[in-house]
Amino acid sequence: MSLLDLIGYCAAVLTTASFVPQVWHTFRTRDVRGISLGMYSAFTAGIACWLVYGLLLGAWPIVVANVITLALTVAILVMKLRYR
Repeated sequence: MSLLDLIGYCAAVLTTASFVPQVWHTFRTRDVRGISLGMYSAFTAGIACWLVYGLLLGAWPIVVANVITLALTVAILVMKLRYR
């Protein structure tokens, strides 16, 4: 693994892991008042675009990070719509 890939994977782990506490908190409390539907919708669409971009480039750090982040942001959107 190259240094460039290692940096990419480190960035992927840190940025993706930052969503886990929000998903867990929202799942546990079902409190979605502080979550912006517009922001999370736009962010989720952006993550989907990054995923496609990573796939087209064959950049696996980008692909892996965005597959996981997309799943987490979709989970938050589903909870926002379900628990409002």
